[in-house]
Amino acid sequence: FPVRMDDGTVKVFHGFRVQHNSVRGPGKGGIRYHPEVTLDETRALAALMTLKCSVLNLPYGGAKGGVICDPATMSLGELERLTRRYTVEIAPLIGPDTDIPAPDIGTNARVMAWVMDTYSKLKGYGCPAIVTGKPIEIGGSKGRLEATGRGCLINARSIMAHLGKELKGSVVAVQGFGNVGSVTARLLARDGCKVIGITDVFGGIYSEGGLDVEEVNRHCQQTGSVVGFPGSQSLNNAELLALKCDLLVPAASGNQIHATNASAVKASVVLEAANAPTTPEADEILRDKNILVVPDILANSGGVVVSYFEWVQGRQSFFWTEEEVNSQLERAMHAAFQDVLQTSVQRNMSLREAAYSVAVQRIATALDFRGIFP
Repeated sequence: FPVRMDDGTVKVFHGFRVQHNSVRGPGKGGIRYHPEVTLDETRALAALMTLKCSVLNLPYGGAKGGVICDPATMSLGELERLTRRYTVEIAPLIGPDTDIPAPDIGTNARVMAWVMDTYSKLKGYGCPAIVTGKPIEIGGSKGRLEATGRGCLINARSIMAHLGKELKGSVVAVQGFGNVGSVTARLLARDGCKVIGITDVFGGIYSEGGLDVEEVNRHCQQTGSVVGFPGSQSLNNAELLALKCDLLVPAASGNQIHATNASAVKASVVLEAANAPTTPEADEILRDKNILVVPDILANSGGVVVSYFEWVQGRQSFFWTEEEVNSQLERAMHAAFQDVLQTSVQRNMSLREAAYSVAVQRIATALDFRGIFP
């Protein structure tokens, strides 16, 4: 699709929207703006969304979207024109009862506002339930911004309780300090954890005695990176992944723990805040080392849970307090963790295998009940 750039030239962009499965409900999944977006990646992420929604027992299927672009090099006007044109192109595919987009890498609440506004103009009436992750002022949900990180916190509490340990006092290392990583680190620190290492795309910091995560966040907002935080030592991603800790939280991009570095991991638990941060080969190595992995489709699903709450609120035009949102999030996440844990114990399988088993079983059961038509 063509987009007019600020200099008057017209540039053609390639975008995708994939719907993987809708047997349990309308498609649900983010829109990603990134130079390395591909159709195969979008398909894979749509499939993961199907499993994620199922394991959380949400009435959704899986979908995903993306545009091959570099938002960091584009002006606000160019991003708006790109978003609105992309929305027009996928408008026949999406809808509040069909496929509900959300933010992902390279997109945010403002982008979702443009999607909602464009779709509403095409329909001739306001349609706030077409997307989630919107600004609160136009139908977004309180608690949405912190939802993925808060879901990670809830899973951290659950896995430590399963191990017979207190989360308070646990030693934590966090890879990635974007929205998910920063929120997860701050909430874990507030719960009494000692965060000893943090990395971002520019580098990393380490303190054996623990980092003041609130101060790190302020430093990051002022400088654009965690690097150079006063009183800390520098470290890289490889060193962070090898830190001895109770909880390792990969919250960056995918495939960060792989066959060549998995043997160096010394954490007791890997909490997958990112999508697919562990390769299948690394997963086997971690399992052989008796390192528990809380899989991405469970660990980082807080965002889609609160997206569901936002969709429900938008359909009803009745909005909840942040306390209500967080309380319902904790209930849903705790129930999903217990379902996965029970399956893991009963069938003697890893938490990842158990999460997939729970998800696929629910999809298969729904398909069986619905049957084949005609």
